[in-house]
Formats: sequence, structure tokens, C-alpha cells
Amino acid sequence: MPKDAPPNGDAAPVDPAGPRRRVSEMQAKLHCWAAADPGRRFDDLFNFVHDPATLLMAFDRVAGNHGARTPGVDGMTVADVEDLVGVPGFLDDLRISLKDGSFRPLPVRERKIPKPGGSGKVRRLGIPTVTDRVVQAALKLVLEPIFEADFEPVSYGFRPNWRAQDAIAEIHYYSTRGYRWVLDADIEECFDSIDHTALMDRVRLRVKDKRILALVKAFLKAGILTELGDRRDTMTGTPQGGILSPLLANIALSVLDEQVMAPWKPGGTMTSESKRAYRRRKGLPAWRIVRYADDFLVLVHGTQDDAEAMREQVGQVISPLGLRLSPEKTRVRHLSEGVDFLGFRIQWRRKRGSGKWFVYTFIGDRPIRSLKTKVRALTHRQSQQGLGYVIMRLNQILRGWSNYFKHAVAKSRFDALQHFVWQRVIRMLQTRHRWSWHDIRRRYTTRTGRWLPITAADGTELFDMGNVTVSRYRWRGHTIPNRWTTPRTA
Repeated sequence: MPKDAPPNGDAAPVDPAGPRRRVSEMQAKLHCWAAADPGRRFDDLFNFVHDPATLLMAFDRVAGNHGARTPGVDGMTVADVEDLVGVPGFLDDLRISLKDGSFRPLPVRERKIPKPGGSGKVRRLGIPTVTDRVVQAALKLVLEPIFEADFEPVSYGFRPNWRAQDAIAEIHYYSTRGYRWVLDADIEECFDSIDHTALMDRVRLRVKDKRILALVKAFLKAGILTELGDRRDTMTGTPQGGILSPLLANIALSVLDEQVMAPWKPGGTMTSESKRAYRRRKGLPAWRIVRYADDFLVLVHGTQDDAEAMREQVGQVISPLGLRLSPEKTRVRHLSEGVDFLGFRIQWRRKRGSGKWFVYTFIGDRPIRSLKTKVRALTHRQSQQGLGYVIMRLNQILRGWSNYFKHAVAKSRFDALQHFVWQRVIRMLQTRHRWSWHDIRRRYTTRTGRWLPITAADGTELFDMGNVTVSRYRWRGHTIPNRWTTPRTA
């Protein structure tokens, strides 16, 4: 295969904004057509998939992911492709194989990782080859703007410009308006159990191009190479870890959003606040679903029996998809007990010092335990890592964690966690350098007794979570901007 060739003479390198602009304009057109005609089935999409600009953008996204250094069953990483083959030659060969129909996805390499929470259970991840990842990313670039036009505004997971904080804000918004009973649902092995026939039927509602359908089905049927080296066929499910898997899961589960939210559609019995108030006067419930990928809550304005009835309804909706609710993890709760969702704990409780009740959003216990575990691993007393590296890694973890939770009731938590991190680093330094407490005070306090930040030799300071501004996240409702409304030019 040819390697990367330098530009001829004084020719300038290819401007990456060109392919990006071309793909963005293509996506904007597809999204506009899909939104204008909800019943339209798209044909001749395959040319967009193997377009050189699409493949180049897809490769850039694959190379920019954290998993770029993880090989598939062929043992090749992104760096190997760049060094041994060359990106232009690699993409040219891939485009030819797509056009002549010789492309076949390889089985994904299975990797088992422990589930969070210390339950002892594992989650199966599928690691595709670099070639398959690029094709999946190209498919996603083409299919995502089409199906985004159909997704309900109650689905927040793995969608561009939609955030977990938006889902929490919506739960907070409706729970303060009387939606106090909650169906806390868990789908059992969702990604591994989705029925391929039902999923392909959902894809065919929008896609008529047989080559696209065959390519999606080929990825679903690619198979798995287990950690023991055994080949296993995939009769159901879309393995977690693939770039295309979250989009396919959203396409499958969109039937749940449509069924549960049908009364909220124009002409439905819950379209307006007045109609919902009329139902409440008649003793009838109102409900709303908030979903983030395969995690979702159903908020009910009614009684516990109404919430139990929603459990049966949801079970019937997802049954044709080959899915079922976990009997152990699915339960009906009142918001006064508190509900954990996406790391947050949402609870209706009395305000301290008053007789008024409000809905509060706290940080869940599990994320705090997880954060402390990471901090302990980095600040072990016998650690041989340099202080600069330890502070750099701690800052990365603490900044990301605090930015995610800074819209909760988190000020006291941040202060307590910052004190915990500070103590861990100080104890590590005491053990490493055999410092006494007097030595610590001499190095990290001013003459007036004020504590100085812990700083490495290169000047890197330990991030202070206590200084993070805590503010309420405003619910954006249905005004979340869409990236394809106007074509991007850069």
C-alpha cells in the first residue's frame, strides 16, 4: 500500500476545513429534508458514506478518540495505520472496498470491565478494528442528522448538544410541578439484547438504500472474539464500544419515547397544561419520560398505582425489541425517598429551618466513592510518581468531576472533597520526604500562617474544588440548538 506522500513542490497541504465544510453542508441538507418530510425514506445515501470528505472526517474522529491506541482483532492501532500504511493510502483502499462491495467488518474484540458500584458484575465492551471504526463513523455522519429529526425531546443521551444536565434539569422542572411518583427503570442488558429485526425495521422507516441497510446489518452480525479466543455469533444486540452502537440504541429505544409521549403530541390528551389539569381533576394521571440512552425515569403526576401501571406499559412497549425490565432494579419510588440518576440524587425534602418543601439535586454517593478511589490510587503513600504528574492527573480528574456536578447542591461537598484531596497529597509528601508537620507548615504556609497551594517544581498548582462556582443549571426545554440548522463553515 502507498505511504503518505508530501505535497508536490511548494503546494500547500490540504485544508481540513474543506472536507469539514462539505460534510457539514451535507448533514445540514439531510437534516433539513428529514425534518420537512417525516415520512421520507432516503435513497442513494451510500455515495455520502464513501465520499472522500466523509471518510477523512470519520478517520479524524476515530484518531481523536481515547480508544485510538486500542487495537481490534487485527492488532492495528491508529498510530500503526499512520506509520505503516499512511492515511491517504488507507482511506483510498477503504473507499475502493466500499464501492466494489468487498468490504466486510471483522468481529469485535471483547473486553470485560467491572461495572461501577462494586457489584462484582462486568460490562462487555466490543472493540472494532480501526477500519470498522472509520466506516461506522462515516455511517454515523450520514445517518445521525436524519434520525435526529425524529428523536423526541425527552431523549438526552449520545445526541449532539444534548447533555446529562439537561435531563436532570427536566426532571427538576416537572418534579417541582407535582410529578412526584417515579418509575426508576433499568433495562436488563439493553445493548446485548436488542432484537436485530426490530432494529432494522426502525432503520428502514427512514432509509431505503439497500447498501446502507446491508452495511448496518453486517456490523450487527459481525460477531465477537471473546477474551478466550473463541468466535461467537451476535444474534442480538449491538456491542457497546462501537461508534455506531449509541445511535442504533437510540433508534431502537425511540419507540419507547414515542409511545410514552404520544399523549403530549398535538391533539393528545396532555398537550397543554389545561388538558393535564383537567385530567387531574378527573383523577387521571399525567406522565413524562426522561431517557439517557438505556437509563430512564418515568415521572408520574398521580398515585403509586398509576406509576405501577406505567411499569406494565413500558414493559409491553420494549418487549417487541427483545428487551425487558430488570425485576431487581426497576422500582416505583416517591420523590421524597430520593432517586439516583446519572450520578445525581434528586429528592423532594423540607427546607432546613422552615416548613416548606422543595426539590433538590445533590451529588450521589456512588460518584463520590468513585472519585475518592481514584484519588487514593494516585496518592498512595508509597507512590513513586513525580509530584508534577500526580498533580496534573488530579487536576484533570477534579476539574472534569466538578464541572459535571457544579450545578447541584454541591458547595459543602466540594469543600469536603478538596480537604480530602489535600490531606492525601500532604500525607504522601510526608511519607516520601519524611517531613514532620512542622516541615509541612514551613513549606506551605506564609509568615502570617496562611496556607499556600501545593505546587510542583514546574509550577503546576493543585486544583482547588472549593473555588468552583456552584450555580443552578437552567432547563433549556425544547430550545436546545441543533448543529445542522445552519451549515458550519469551519
